[in-house]
Amino acid sequence: MRPSLWRFSILTSIALAGAVALTACGTAAPTGTSPIGSPTPGQQTPGATVGGTITVYSGRSEELVGPLLERFRDETGVTVQVRYGDTAELAVLLTEEGAASHADVYFAQDGGALGAVAQAGLLANLPASILERVPAAFRSPAGEWVGISGRARVVAYDTSDLGAADLPQSIDELTDEQWRGRIGWAPTNGSFQAFVTALRLMRGDDGARAWLQAMLANEPVRYDGNSQIVQAIADGEIDLGLVNHYYALRQIAEQGEGFPVRNHFLAADDPGSLINIAGAGMLASSDNPAAAQRLIEWLLGEGAQAYFAQSTFEYPLVEGVNGPPQVPPLAELQHPDIDLSDLSDLEGTLDLLREVGVLE
Repeated sequence: MRPSLWRFSILTSIALAGAVALTACGTAAPTGTSPIGSPTPGQQTPGATVGGTITVYSGRSEELVGPLLERFRDETGVTVQVRYGDTAELAVLLTEEGAASHADVYFAQDGGALGAVAQAGLLANLPASILERVPAAFRSPAGEWVGISGRARVVAYDTSDLGAADLPQSIDELTDEQWRGRIGWAPTNGSFQAFVTALRLMRGDDGARAWLQAMLANEPVRYDGNSQIVQAIADGEIDLGLVNHYYALRQIAEQGEGFPVRNHFLAADDPGSLINIAGAGMLASSDNPAAAQRLIEWLLGEGAQAYFAQSTFEYPLVEGVNGPPQVPPLAELQHPDIDLSDLSDLEGTLDLLREVGVLE
């Protein structure tokens, strides 16, 4: 298969799964969100003057990032036109539009989708002044995209039944007999599929297949998404769940400290300790690259980063901005050393999940 067709095949598979997968990560911010702000003085590019209009293709929901983009417009004078949609479907649209696209910035919910658009040759290199604000693990090695916020994979657990000494230290321990029928997972969820893609990168398809088969034999309970898993733990239906870290934090913020679910971080470099990102890239065909870069730079400013930490409980990626409560600082987390761009092979992951019987 020619490379261009291979890339399109990947993106087409992403789109087919997108409605039940990647958008599940784009849950809107809870009520009572904190104020947002602009980068502090000295964070803007010295002497930079930008204006005009930019178009953003956003895989993040309007309810979540709309207030941020409005604040950016008010503070910079740049008019922002936004096309909201599913991250994967927007990636396919960008490849179809090619150099004729009106998009200036692609704001994606997933590192793999950014990687796929970059592989199609559609993203421009970002300047070092933007890239270097974020740790190397959370930006494109080629400089084509940068992470804006982060999410960690964790094991959520029922504090009513389990203590720290009872918890698994790796995904392999989840296949033990003691956890039979007690674990929740969401195979159609984009974050779960990104985790399986990372598992394939780390252990190969054979290793990923063996783990999935062992998990199936342990009778995990299937749910549609992370929110449902966390609620099922609270309701006593299951004891553990494979989710992103912020779902339990949102419930604690809404329901109080008595909410009986907490996050457990697996051992260093375990596949289950993956940290994925929402991130942004500038289209090489942008008609206003100065304003496009200014938006990405602004999203990495202290005000916008604090918004993600305080309102959506995601990890800010810029040093010096406090992370969400009740989780370890990002710098203390040991996560797999993989290129998040390589999570673009969703097609191979979907094939494996169907082969094993996790998906129909």
